[in-house]
Amino acid sequence: MLTLNCSAILFDLDGVLVDSTGSVDRQWRAWAREHGIDEQNVIDVAHGVRTIEVIRRVAPHIDAETEVLRLEQREAEDHDGVFVMPGAVELVRSIPEGQWGVVTSGTRLLASARLQWAGLPLPRVLVTAEDVTNGKPHPEPYLRGAQLMGAKPEDCLVIEDAPAGIQSAQAGGMKVVGLTSTYGAPQLQAADAVVKKLALVQVRKDGPGRLAVSFQGPE
Repeated sequence: MLTLNCSAILFDLDGVLVDSTGSVDRQWRAWAREHGIDEQNVIDVAHGVRTIEVIRRVAPHIDAETEVLRLEQREAEDHDGVFVMPGAVELVRSIPEGQWGVVTSGTRLLASARLQWAGLPLPRVLVTAEDVTNGKPHPEPYLRGAQLMGAKPEDCLVIEDAPAGIQSAQAGGMKVVGLTSTYGAPQLQAADAVVKKLALVQVRKDGPGRLAVSFQGPE
């Protein structure tokens, strides 16, 4: 059992608190087919990256801003295969109010819909695609999250499932725990620690405004 200390915990959303793989995969593949783009090429770059940046990367000839609105509206309406991650509800409830937030590459519309559908509370701090100029792996999203939490970056702990998110948090000077829900441990080895499931993460108060986060690594 290892322990990291912090004053705030920032979660990625998809693949960490919410399992939306079915919806994401289905909508991106449908979008790729509509535009005559190789489906797997899109899927390979889509996870953990803002929709607008995925579109610009795989289809630079397409009006990305228009496509983002259309695609994410469809994703927000597609609840089939969207589930709360095991242990997510219990974990966020164990964290004192105001000491956790969400930093996602999705839009506010999409993030709010998935949190509601999964039965998770809306956090006080929710950083979405509209709130930043540069998405993950740039450090801006997590630095924005730390700022809104009123915490120094070095006092934040991030829980992420994607290499782009890990890179983003570490570039911002934060500690990171990788969750092997989407990628295997080898792809997350840059993280400070790796866990298999949220049920292996425990949070307790550790003095005024401080948290002790304990976890077990993958077997």
